[in-house]
Amino acid sequence: MSVTAEKKQEIIADNAVASNDTGSPEVQVAILTERIRNLTEHFKEHHKDNHSRRGLLKMVNKRRSLLAYLKKKDLARYNALIQKLGLRK
Repeated sequence: MSVTAEKKQEIIADNAVASNDTGSPEVQVAILTERIRNLTEHFKEHHKDNHSRRGLLKMVNKRRSLLAYLKKKDLARYNALIQKLGLRK
C-alpha cells in the first residue's frame, strides 16, 4: 500500500523545483497521488477496509488543499502539474 523508498525518490526527482526539494507543493501532490492510486487498487480487493478508507479520504483532502494553494499562488505551475499527473479530465 505504501510507496517504496526508491519510488518516492523517483517521484521527488521528477517533480522537484530545485535540488534537494521535498517540500514544494508539486512534490507533495505527486507523492500523495501515488499513495492514493495504491490505496485505490487496494480497495478493489478489500472493499470493507474502512480504516484505510478514512486515511484515503484524508489524503485526497490534503491533495485538494495543496492544489488549491498552488492554483492561487501560480496558475502556470498548477496547470503543468495537473497535466503531468493526469488529475483532471
